[in-house]
Amino acid sequence: MASRWYVVHTYSGQESKVHQYLNELIQSGEMNDQIKQVLMPTQDVVQVKNGKKLKTTRKFFPSYVLVEMELSKETMHLIRNTAGVTGFVGGNKPQALREEEVRRILGQTEKISRQQISEVPFEIGDAVKIKEGPFKDFDGVVDEIHPEKGKIKVMVSVFGRSTPVEVDFMHVTPIS
Repeated sequence: MASRWYVVHTYSGQESKVHQYLNELIQSGEMNDQIKQVLMPTQDVVQVKNGKKLKTTRKFFPSYVLVEMELSKETMHLIRNTAGVTGFVGGNKPQALREEEVRRILGQTEKISRQQISEVPFEIGDAVKIKEGPFKDFDGVVDEIHPEKGKIKVMVSVFGRSTPVEVDFMHVTPIS
C-alpha cells in the first residue's frame, strides 16, 4: 500500500506535542514504516515590543499537522488516540491530499520557512516619537514601511520643513 498525505486536526496549541509524539513513534520503529513523516510547518517572525526585537515561531497551519502514512485501521486508531488529536480532516473517511496540493504546500512551506518575517507594529500615517539617534525626541508621522529591513521612514519637522528620516522599528514608539 502506498503512503499518502493526510491532515490531522489537533486541539489548539497541541500541534507541537502531537508532532513530537508521532515523530518519536517513527524514530522508534514501532510503526513499521506505516507512518513516513509528520510535518508541522512553521515560520520565524520578528516582532518589536517595547523597543526590543523578539523572535517567535508561528505555525503555518494552526491546529493542523500533516502526516504521510499508509491508511489502515491500525494507523487511524493510533493517530485518533494520540493525546491532543481531535481527528482527521474528513472524519471517519480521511481524505488524502491530492499530489498538487502536497507539492504546493511543501513548496510554500519550504519557501516561507527560509524567510524571516518582521511584524510591523506601525501603519502609514501613525504618529510616532523617535527614541534614539540624532533625531531623538522628535515627533513625526510614518510615511513608508520597509518590513524586510525592519525600518520605517518618518517625516519629522526640521527647521520648519518636513524631512524624511529612516529609523529602525525599535527606535520609535507610537504616540497615543
